[in-house]
Amino acid sequence: MTTAWSWEHRAYDPKTERLAESLYTLGNGRFATRGSAPESTADAVHYPATYLAGCYNRLTSTVAGRTVSNEDLVRLPDWTALRYRCLPDDAPPDAAPPGAAPPDAVQPGDWLTPDHPSLRHHRVSLDLRTGTLTRHMLFHDAEGRRLGVTHTRLVHMGDPYLAAQRTVFRAYGWSGRIEVAAVLDGDVTNAGVDRYRALAGRHLVAHRAGVEAEGTAWLSCRTSASAIRIGLAVRTSVRPLAAAHRACKATATAATQTSVVPIRRGRPVVVVKTAALFTSLDRPLADPVRSSIEHAEHAPDFPSLLASHRASWQRIWSEGELRVEGETGRILRLHAFHVLQTLSPHTAGLDAGVPARGLHGEAYRGHVFWDELFVLPYLALHFPETARALLTYRHRRLPAARESARRAGATGAMFPWQSGSSGAEETQRLHLNPRSGRWLPDHSHLQHHVGSAIAWNAWQYGLATGDTGFMHGPGAELLLHIAHFWAGAATWDPGPGRYRIRGVVGPDEYHDAYPDAAAPGIDDNAYTNVTAAWVLARALDLYGELPAARRAELLAQLRLDADDLAGWEELSRRMYVPFHRDVISQFHGYGDLAELDWDTYRARYGDIRRLDRILEAEGDTPNRYQASKQADTLMLGYLFRPAELARLFTRLGYALDDELWARTVAYYLQRTCHGSTLSSLVHGWVLARQQGPEAWRYCQEALIGDITDIQGGTTGEGIHLGAMAGTLDLVERGITGLEPGPDGLHIDPVPLSEIPGSAFSLSYLGHRDVRISFRPGRLGVRVPPSPLGPVPLVLPGGRRVRVAAGRERWFRLPVG
Repeated sequence: MTTAWSWEHRAYDPKTERLAESLYTLGNGRFATRGSAPESTADAVHYPATYLAGCYNRLTSTVAGRTVSNEDLVRLPDWTALRYRCLPDDAPPDAAPPGAAPPDAVQPGDWLTPDHPSLRHHRVSLDLRTGTLTRHMLFHDAEGRRLGVTHTRLVHMGDPYLAAQRTVFRAYGWSGRIEVAAVLDGDVTNAGVDRYRALAGRHLVAHRAGVEAEGTAWLSCRTSASAIRIGLAVRTSVRPLAAAHRACKATATAATQTSVVPIRRGRPVVVVKTAALFTSLDRPLADPVRSSIEHAEHAPDFPSLLASHRASWQRIWSEGELRVEGETGRILRLHAFHVLQTLSPHTAGLDAGVPARGLHGEAYRGHVFWDELFVLPYLALHFPETARALLTYRHRRLPAARESARRAGATGAMFPWQSGSSGAEETQRLHLNPRSGRWLPDHSHLQHHVGSAIAWNAWQYGLATGDTGFMHGPGAELLLHIAHFWAGAATWDPGPGRYRIRGVVGPDEYHDAYPDAAAPGIDDNAYTNVTAAWVLARALDLYGELPAARRAELLAQLRLDADDLAGWEELSRRMYVPFHRDVISQFHGYGDLAELDWDTYRARYGDIRRLDRILEAEGDTPNRYQASKQADTLMLGYLFRPAELARLFTRLGYALDDELWARTVAYYLQRTCHGSTLSSLVHGWVLARQQGPEAWRYCQEALIGDITDIQGGTTGEGIHLGAMAGTLDLVERGITGLEPGPDGLHIDPVPLSEIPGSAFSLSYLGHRDVRISFRPGRLGVRVPPSPLGPVPLVLPGGRRVRVAAGRERWFRLPVG
């Protein structure tokens, strides 16, 4: 039964199986396994897959007559595979394992899968509290045999190298034997995204497989170009121990352990697969195969693993849970579950970024985009060590960003729009429009605003944690090198008497050039320019806090002097922001574009979220229209609260009042088709802050985007991690109005009637487990005992209070 802590599918539907596999993925921050049926192999319906954080490989392909190179998150060998069938009474004990049987052999029954016609019952249940996936099936064959099958799977949250799967077979009204083949399958390719099918996908080579004398199967391989060595071992146990027959078979790419086991009513057969995964990315470095074999052999039994796994999840939830009543709270809990499976405390020990689609699938090739902008605020307030590690991942790639800037003739650090292992730009230069079948140029690498997102995250992390060690060290280098890039990218235009940034692409993505222009890029994207000015100002603020020796070191590293920094000050105050029709222009010239006949396109196509593909298939382009894929200018309202945004515009010499911003919001609401899951999130956030009547519509769309696969097939290729984390942040920082600041924890709620209350624990300036409880008109803050002293709060109207360590206080809030 579905509860506040569980998700269920009560019937098997091949049409939604890929979606279910993504939503039922289990992980521990180091690796994750999709929630596929153990009986399945990769085909049009099923896609069993395991992915390891940071495990990338590069392959080249020929597409549209051009050679292209792509780096992908690698699909690893399948440790879950389990085949089984009921044997006829007269089947010999040495019945053949999966594969062709000798012509004179007695043919056993069919191998059973969810697609077999004898399936009578199917239910899949995900327990969020304990991080376990359970699949119940009942088969009823032509001979009258009923076989119940229950799989329970976990990817261990305490031991990041372990996973396990227990299968229980029960006979109803018959006795006989079943044949069970436990398979460790290394013959896998990346083929989980239809539009990538024309691209090379065989990343694993040099396979070896075997079975140890103790019965542990193992498999060794490596990635073809990045040369990451992978060792995977599976210890398989079968009860009752007195199996009628057991055989082992190893090929170059797989190891199979086959058992023929007696079964009868009241005497279930239990098969447990305990898997251990090691690679050459691990530290300390050791032989991955030997490490995996030893780890699998010495792992506890399944009940013990389950108990320690549950205890680890209990600790995770104590720090990361967000409590909201009703169905909204249940969805938010699912979102938190997937965020924490992708970026757990184990991630803090890895060299891994924020994959936009989690460790759940192969969409976007597992690349890192700007989605950390929506993820790190939540992590910084709950798991600061993980947030720091993700920023450190960016800092390690600062040399690559500096090299990219140098090659482009720019200064500072130019971070890539898409990145994988090295920090080099991995954005594809061609993309497929599945509607027209054409491969088209891709200019999204011009989204240089990703650098501002990194700087913003670093700044927010510093405010939440007070981690001066990071902020004066790697944080200062990140902010100053990104500021240096913007200082070099901006050019003076004496016409408006402003600095301008030309030839970029904004968050919208639909507009990558002016109509009929020979070169890609648009000029003065408002979001890009305003955030660039913000980065320059914050970099100067941080520079001013540094000790003299550190300042000198950074100036030498940047090859700058004091006069250059004075130029940054001017830039931060004189950046150009375009306007038209009394609203902020998305970019210079946006207001001159044609208006789209939205009603006609909706009537003709229904769903127009991917308007770019529709227009291109018609021989047209969104570059001609005032039509945006997702929130662009309105992203400013996501990053900055209204008062802060007004101060930022005042610094730039522009007046931004509530009326102008409201007009801007209304203008783009009418011209956005929400082709990204992030779009509804941002619009809901902005409208909630305005207490707009449409706010809940967008918030709800963000909440259900993945669970209903609102974009039609994309969730099956991997969940949208930024949107999931963003909904958590929507409640904590958006609705509760929580903002860490240098003078205290600011709380200024903008309540939605649909989310009347929430409760969560957070980390702030070293305090752990600070409990925030928000109710209509009331706010509770509990600070645990600590030598750190009281927690300062800034409440609505600027009221300043303090909550002492070991105390709880409640405050009345303004209504409305």
